[in-house]
Amino acid sequence: MTLVETQRFVPPGLDHPAEPLKALRFLRTLVRNPLETWPEALFHERSQWLGFAGRPLLFVMDPAMVEEVLVSKAEVFPKAPIVQRAIGAAVGNKSIFTAEGADWRWQRRASSPPFRHGTILGFVPAMAQAAEAAAERLRDAPAGQAVDVSEAMMATTFDVIVETMLSGRGSFDTERFGAQISHYFETVGWIAAITVLRLPTWMPYPGKRRARAGNRFLKAEMTRVIAERRANPGTTPDLLDFLIAAADPETGRAMTDLELADNLLTFVVAGHETTALALTWALWLTANAPDVESRVLDEIASVAGDAAIDAGQVDKLVYTKQVIQEAMRLFPPAPLIPRIASEDVTVGGEKVAARTPVYVPVYAIHRHRLIWDDPESFDPDRFSPERSKGRHRGAYLPFGAGPRICIGASFAQVEAVVIFATLMRALRFMPVPGHRPKPNTRLTLRPDGGMPMMVARR
Repeated sequence: MTLVETQRFVPPGLDHPAEPLKALRFLRTLVRNPLETWPEALFHERSQWLGFAGRPLLFVMDPAMVEEVLVSKAEVFPKAPIVQRAIGAAVGNKSIFTAEGADWRWQRRASSPPFRHGTILGFVPAMAQAAEAAAERLRDAPAGQAVDVSEAMMATTFDVIVETMLSGRGSFDTERFGAQISHYFETVGWIAAITVLRLPTWMPYPGKRRARAGNRFLKAEMTRVIAERRANPGTTPDLLDFLIAAADPETGRAMTDLELADNLLTFVVAGHETTALALTWALWLTANAPDVESRVLDEIASVAGDAAIDAGQVDKLVYTKQVIQEAMRLFPPAPLIPRIASEDVTVGGEKVAARTPVYVPVYAIHRHRLIWDDPESFDPDRFSPERSKGRHRGAYLPFGAGPRICIGASFAQVEAVVIFATLMRALRFMPVPGHRPKPNTRLTLRPDGGMPMMVARR
């Protein structure tokens, strides 16, 4: 082991059980943090059969098996029912995220144009402006007082969504919007437990009433924005204009207002939540790795100097992007991809019966001891062009894989690089002594209790 390797930062991890948890402890842990129910075997085996209430469940970690489930046999593995129960209630069942089959395919085709690389680069000035505004807010924080960086990043990426999707015309109550999303996410452990037990959807659980009220507020906001846009279209198209004008190139079908509302809510929720978390973890990891911080600052100075990050510079911030990629490896915003077999099928030699849930545990795959060298350490160089060459595409899944790969993946990566570079150049982020952030699965991988950090001007 070299000196460099011994100095790599290793973030504190979770204690995963050596054996699958017994029923009662499993349910208690599932409600608290589903990630902590995952047995240690998921981090060193190719696949693992688990069971609960007499029902088998297959976790697949081997990249070749992952590729079968998500790519070559994707038609056989639609999204599992837990997706509809946990996410459908939040963003609706008519969106590109929750739809299946032909309904999904035409929405995917119709929604693709605004997410093309050239269009995304046109949004870079709005991303840089939102990042500069965030830096100003953070500069104004009281000296010596910790700031919750996760909240700051949520506000920043929400600003980006409002500017790029709605040209700043959404008139959103940002704080209330974010609070309602968080209220819903806090109930996901209960939804998972009820789904595992195969209980009816009407079953009460803590926070359900508040979460449902929040969902109604979010959907009403989307409906209001769409109605306002139809009545007053803008002169320069934004993402909402693209969606309204979108039509299936094969059939000419356009989205109904219900489909528009569900998709707009999906893009707003997923688009700001996942990028904000990637930035939160990246800022904290870099604050604990001075060598990484120094290299990031040198690259930003070399590429952009003191000027705002522009579209032509994004691809030149190579190491900065690697830091984001490594943060999403250690703390993938979407830590689990749930699927279900629609027919009897074989995956990697494993016979899987129809209706069997098949889960791709992204968090475990990204820390798997047979896939990655020194998997627990923070090492952005593992994403250098040289070391990335030949890596199996089933080994790294921050945005999923195959036909259902996140449509906003390129948008999120460009946004994260622009915001991260802007903030790093302006501010110094420092970890709070003794604080050990714990990842908690609430649909996305959030730091439990937020991410308090000290922030100072550079």
